[in-house]
Amino acid sequence: MSSRLRQPLLGVVATAVVIALSLLFVSLFSWPTFGGWVSFALMCAIPVTIVIGAFWHGRLPTAIASRPQPLRGLLWLGLAGAVAFVVGAVHLSTIGGGVTPPVPMVIQAIITSVVATFFLAIVWGGWPWSLMGNRLVGGLGLLVTAYVVNAVLFHVLFDYGFARGAPFYAPALDPGGLFNAWDVTVFAVTALAAMFLLLHLDLWPLTRLGSLLRPPVLGVVWTLATLVLGGAVFWAGTRGLGMAAPVFLVRVPIPFIFGSVILLNMLQGSLFGGLRQPVKGVVSALAAAVVGSVLAIGYAAVMPMVTGALTSGGPGFDAELWLANALLAVTFPAMAWAGDFFGLWPLAASKGDPAPAPTDLESVASGIPPVVGDRS
Repeated sequence: MSSRLRQPLLGVVATAVVIALSLLFVSLFSWPTFGGWVSFALMCAIPVTIVIGAFWHGRLPTAIASRPQPLRGLLWLGLAGAVAFVVGAVHLSTIGGGVTPPVPMVIQAIITSVVATFFLAIVWGGWPWSLMGNRLVGGLGLLVTAYVVNAVLFHVLFDYGFARGAPFYAPALDPGGLFNAWDVTVFAVTALAAMFLLLHLDLWPLTRLGSLLRPPVLGVVWTLATLVLGGAVFWAGTRGLGMAAPVFLVRVPIPFIFGSVILLNMLQGSLFGGLRQPVKGVVSALAAAVVGSVLAIGYAAVMPMVTGALTSGGPGFDAELWLANALLAVTFPAMAWAGDFFGLWPLAASKGDPAPAPTDLESVASGIPPVVGDRS
């Protein structure tokens, strides 16, 4: 059976539906509950969602992938929820020190775990777990590796000395790392935005590496490129322009990531198909920045109606944190679930249709960029 809607209209309608449902969901909670337990729980489910979509390509576990929609999507949601429960419990009892509701330390650790999973699954193509014959086990290994790497980086890099005297601060929960924890978190998200920029470009100009463009060389080069690009943008915004890290977060990297997910995942890269790189990537990235920024402004405008008026700026940055959570802790995973779990059902396919074709994100996750490998 053919799709009810076709791209890009399919992605536009699906995005509008997801945004409406996301804001409705956010409206159910007070700001303390939404900014604490709700966002924490949802972000715990994002790394496994990345593994299902970008590493398993929606084909594993076969007991779930073989089911018709919407049962397939519901089962994947159940799997993601179960993993999120375990992840949340482990993080609360370790990094979070058993303190409830979750403190900023454990929340920021969960945020960077999402970044770590993206890098391992897409930038590194799942290597070395992609070498395993059993891809189901490889995906589980990838997920565990992401959390282990993230935990190490958290204890080495994060310092919460700036928060001494705050109600949530406890010396036992402060790893006393090398850098301000806010700077590390925002830098990590900015590096992730740089990763999406290269996805728009189909990895141009890295594709000039030719046969070397395979894991793990691809992972090393792509990681260094994102760190340099992300670092430059982060420095320009927070040091050059003097923007506070939370303000920079919701004005630059998060809107760009949000817009990129819409163009690359929800619209499945259907725009600007007639253009060649690097023009295609530049136009696509600019469109993502505009779309993401417009939607971020829209979210901020409806915030008083959805949650209530919140204070912008320091010391609490409540308005900025609400926007970050509404975009990336709620709407972003909802888009991933709609696309990767439900295949944009019921807008796109009937119950008997097979899983949808891989999105641009999934195509690159194999470590073979679309411009140098088979996208089928």
